[in-house]
Amino acid sequence: MVTTQTNRSTLSAWLSVAVLCAGQLMIVIDQNIVNVALPTVQHDLGFSSANLVWVVNAYVIPFGGLLLLAGRLGDLLGRRSVFLTGIGLFSLASLACGLATSQSMLIAFRLFQGVGGAIASACVLGMIVTLFTEQRDRAQAIGAFSFASAGGGALGPLLGGVFTAEVTWHWIFFVNVPIGALVVVSALRLLRKETGLGLAQGADYVGALLVTAGLMLGVYTVVHAEQIGWGAVRTLVFGPLAIVLLVGFVLREATAATPLLPLRIFRSRNLSGANAVQFLMIAAMFGLLYFGTQYLQRVLHEDALHAGLAFVPIAVVIAAVSLGLSARLVTRFGGKPVLVTGLVLIVAAFALLARVPVHGTYPADVLPATLVMGLGFGVAMPALTGLGMSDVAAEDSGVASGLFNTTQQIGGALGLTVLSAVANTDGSADPAALTSGYRTAFAVAAGFVVVAIVVALLVSQAKTTEARQ
Repeated sequence: MVTTQTNRSTLSAWLSVAVLCAGQLMIVIDQNIVNVALPTVQHDLGFSSANLVWVVNAYVIPFGGLLLLAGRLGDLLGRRSVFLTGIGLFSLASLACGLATSQSMLIAFRLFQGVGGAIASACVLGMIVTLFTEQRDRAQAIGAFSFASAGGGALGPLLGGVFTAEVTWHWIFFVNVPIGALVVVSALRLLRKETGLGLAQGADYVGALLVTAGLMLGVYTVVHAEQIGWGAVRTLVFGPLAIVLLVGFVLREATAATPLLPLRIFRSRNLSGANAVQFLMIAAMFGLLYFGTQYLQRVLHEDALHAGLAFVPIAVVIAAVSLGLSARLVTRFGGKPVLVTGLVLIVAAFALLARVPVHGTYPADVLPATLVMGLGFGVAMPALTGLGMSDVAAEDSGVASGLFNTTQQIGGALGLTVLSAVANTDGSADPAALTSGYRTAFAVAAGFVVVAIVVALLVSQAKTTEARQ
């Protein structure tokens, strides 16, 4: 009888992981699926080039700004309730985006999509790490989460190209509706109810205002600086203001009786180190997807669909490694050695990309690097996530999850901005100039990951319970 109950409990936990990862996958895909469809959206709704960027920014700004707050609300109100609220809002906003007939409608509903995506995504990792007590099971669950996060980034451009070319751009949003409905129904049946700590344990409204305003303004400044310039008045005003708001938030949390973000969690070298490593790693990875796609389309003259297909091997390798191999490696050798090994492979992949020729081919010059990149990321990301959450108490898992996601968003936005600046193609369509800029960007991305290796070696510490169980 005990064995039967244990098996049922284990099955329920894995079904819960599947539901949570499905929600995460949907949200991550949506972050990338829009880019391929932008030219068609611009034509159909009459966007100017200057306004078209808001189809992306209207989602990115609230998403990046609300993750930390949403994660803490999960701890206080119950992560299940917050997750369901986020998925419901995201799905309804997706339907509205698909039905949009004007620029203002699409931008407004993209904003609500970003809010819903942040609310749901902030809680996913926090729920996953509390489902298992056995280290190997937890490592496998984190591997599934890592695939949902990384694989979604690679699948987004492919699905965007397929829907745009074969049906209509509206379906890049409509597809979320049945998936979201299935996730909600499954979550209601499978995810265990949580009461949360209660708002009285963290109702820091001043802190919530400071961090949300600071993060939103910071994300806005970074993603807009490339269009208006780092020396523009708006950038020079909003950038420092965002820093002042975030510094004010830290000072507030250090003195608040019920802090939104308990600063004690940063005493964990693993959590602090993992967030620093992730910041650098994601900053580099955004460069892969962006400049890799640009190289394929602008230099090798591939169409949008084939450019999207080019990154499918990354998703396949990440799935194979993160869902199968990574947990066994972490259990056998510990998280830190596995993380460093994965980061070394990522550096090798960027080194290969930093040599792409003007008259290259996808099979010879891009595919080998994508396979190595998928292997490295599939090995590194689960180990990194496991280390980062290893010392986090159950009552702080939501805010730690939100922090982890916030680091991803800020790292991606800053990384892409820096890499775009160093690419320095000045709008030239000359293949040689473009290729030279992309090589520079890939080399700098490799440098980001080298710094991440140093941080991983110096800051993070292996858990004695991780290895050789």
